[in-house]
Amino acid sequence: MKIVVNTQCLIKNKLEGLGMFSFETLKRITSQHPEHQFIFVFDRKWDNQFIFSDNIKPVILYPPSRHPFLWHLRFDYLFPILISKYKPDLFLSTDGWMPINTNVKTVNVIHDINFEYYPKDLPFWYRKYYRYYFPRFAKKATRLATVSEYSRSDIAKKYNIPENKIDVLYNGCSDNFFPIPKSEQENIRLKYSDNKPYFVFVGSIHPRKNLANLFKAFDLFKNQQLSSIKLLIVGEKRWWTEEMNLIFQNMFFKNDVVFTGRVDSTELNKIIGSAIAMTYVSYFEGFGIPILEAFNCGTPLITSNITSMPEIAGDAALFTDPFSPGSIADAMKKISNNEVLRNDLVQKGYKRKELYNWDKSASLLWNCIEKAVE
Repeated sequence: MKIVVNTQCLIKNKLEGLGMFSFETLKRITSQHPEHQFIFVFDRKWDNQFIFSDNIKPVILYPPSRHPFLWHLRFDYLFPILISKYKPDLFLSTDGWMPINTNVKTVNVIHDINFEYYPKDLPFWYRKYYRYYFPRFAKKATRLATVSEYSRSDIAKKYNIPENKIDVLYNGCSDNFFPIPKSEQENIRLKYSDNKPYFVFVGSIHPRKNLANLFKAFDLFKNQQLSSIKLLIVGEKRWWTEEMNLIFQNMFFKNDVVFTGRVDSTELNKIIGSAIAMTYVSYFEGFGIPILEAFNCGTPLITSNITSMPEIAGDAALFTDPFSPGSIADAMKKISNNEVLRNDLVQKGYKRKELYNWDKSASLLWNCIEKAVE
C-alpha cells in the first residue's frame, strides 16, 4: 500500500500538541509496517529525525503552510496535483487539514473543534478558514479519528456525522517525562523561582489556555495566602493578546510570575517535576497532553471541569471552574496547604497514566487506516 501523509506539523523544535501526535504515531506506524510505502509531504526542508525508516519518501510541497491563503492554495490545488502524480491508496492527515478535490481514500485526525465555540480567539482569516473548511474535511474523509470521547461526540453532533465513522485514539506521553529527585528539584527552583515553590502552566500561550483567569486567580491566591509560591509560565507567546497583557500588567503580584519561554523536553520534565502543582485550566481542550506530563512527573494537577479534561484526568486531579478566578484560586489554596491531598493525587496520577501510551495510539490509528481501505 502507498500512503501519502500530510506532515506539515513535523517541524524541528516546534512539536506541540499536533506535532507531537504526528511524531509519535507516525514513527511507530512507519517502522512497524515496512511492507508499505509512506510519502511524507513537508512544507519546508525536513529534518532527518522525521525520516523514521527506509520506507519513507520525503517530499517538499512549497510554499510553507503559514497562513489561511496558503492553506487554501496547498490543499485545494497543490495536494490534488501531488496525489495525481503518486496515485496513493490512501491520504493520511494527522492534524485535520486535507484536500477535498480528490477521490483518494482518506483518514483525517481532527483533534478538536474549539474554533466553533471561540472563533474570536483566532485572527479573522484563521477562523473563517477553520469554520468553512473543517466541516467539509470531516464530511469528505473516508474515516475520521480524534483524541477523546468528548471530541468524537462533539464533532459528530456539530457536523452531523455518524459517531461510528469516528475512531477514538487517545494521546500518549513521551518517555522523557518521569519523577525528578528532590535534590534536582532544588536546583530547578534555584534556577527559575529563587528557590521558592511554584505552580506551573505548560502550553501554547493562547486565549483558550485561559491565562487571563489564571493570572487573576494567582493574584487572589497570593492576596489570601501571603505565600512565597510563584507561577511559572512555560510556552511561546505566539498568541499573546492585549487582554492577557492588560490583566498581567495590572496584577499586584506580577513579579511572582516567571515566563520561561519555550524549553526542550528534558528541561520541561525538570520544571514540571519540581512544581508544587500544575495549573492547567483551559476552557476548551480536545485532550490536553500536559495532563499526562503531570501524571508522569508525579506532579499534582489542577485542571478544568469541562470539555475533555474530566475524561482524561479521571479521579487524579483537583477540578475547577475555568471561568471563575475564585474557583481556581480556591484550588490553588487547597492543594498548596494539603500535602496529603497532593500525595493522593500523585498516586492516582501514576495509575491514571497507565491508560495512555503512544504504542496504543499508533495501533488504533493503524486500525483506522485499515478500516478506510477495506
